[in-house]
Amino acid sequence: MKSTVCNIKDREKSRDIPYKDLYIYYLQGRLKPDKKIISDHFIGNWEEDEFSFLFFSKPSHNEVEKILGAQPCLTLIDEYYMTYDQWQGGKIAPFKIGRFRIAPPWQKPTTKFNSCLKELPIILDPGVVFGTGTHITTQDCLKALELVFSREKIESVLDLGTGTGLLALAASRLGCKNILAVELNFLAASTALRNVHLNRLENTVLVVQAKAEDFIDSPSDLVIANLHYDVMQHLVNSRGFLKKKWFILSGLLRSQARDLLCKLSLNPVRIVKEWERDGIWHTFLGKTG
Repeated sequence: MKSTVCNIKDREKSRDIPYKDLYIYYLQGRLKPDKKIISDHFIGNWEEDEFSFLFFSKPSHNEVEKILGAQPCLTLIDEYYMTYDQWQGGKIAPFKIGRFRIAPPWQKPTTKFNSCLKELPIILDPGVVFGTGTHITTQDCLKALELVFSREKIESVLDLGTGTGLLALAASRLGCKNILAVELNFLAASTALRNVHLNRLENTVLVVQAKAEDFIDSPSDLVIANLHYDVMQHLVNSRGFLKKKWFILSGLLRSQARDLLCKLSLNPVRIVKEWERDGIWHTFLGKTG
């Protein structure tokens, strides 16, 4: 499913936040692939199961009515207005995790990057996609990445469920030259691609819109999977997973983590380090063979 994304050049010219106000239209059904939304205020379309969330920067009820008229199978369930900070659950500001310094393109960090400490800058524009980098599982994945790269030279990385592309960008900043970032949701994949361009990493990070299961057999030294457990449990049982030297598995709740450890114990793998947050969230760094 394709959607229109805000004009990239216009955003890059401005240091103001491009999503101050969000007008969200919640629809039952999916837009037809051949139907494009032509509007200067359209930000994107997030699809989940059989529902669509249309994001606009201005009230766009007339545009939505035209869409409903052209596709009678769609039904408007509700519409919302909120600020961008409300949508993201808080104000987005520069922050530091390990050596990574992460900042949105519209806000400069309060302190300068310190090249002497080998800090690694990442520009991250999450758009309307969840994935600002502040969730504890994402932060633990960043720590796991630093640990892997400190132990061994990683030539290739497979990032499954890349979201905004943050972990793929981090792997590139650590020196990996061959990174494949896979994301099923079109809006998230578009956002990840935009972040690749913002960081000028087109030569090292390739973003594709596809199912994680379709790419688990792709050769790589390290696989990262921070995604839904129903997908992850199938990935770890695949032959492609066991061919990776290293793996980072995250986004796991306590019961899911226990179940996953049982599955992993049936294979020749070793857990190198585990992160547990608040007794709820779990992240595993492991090695195969």
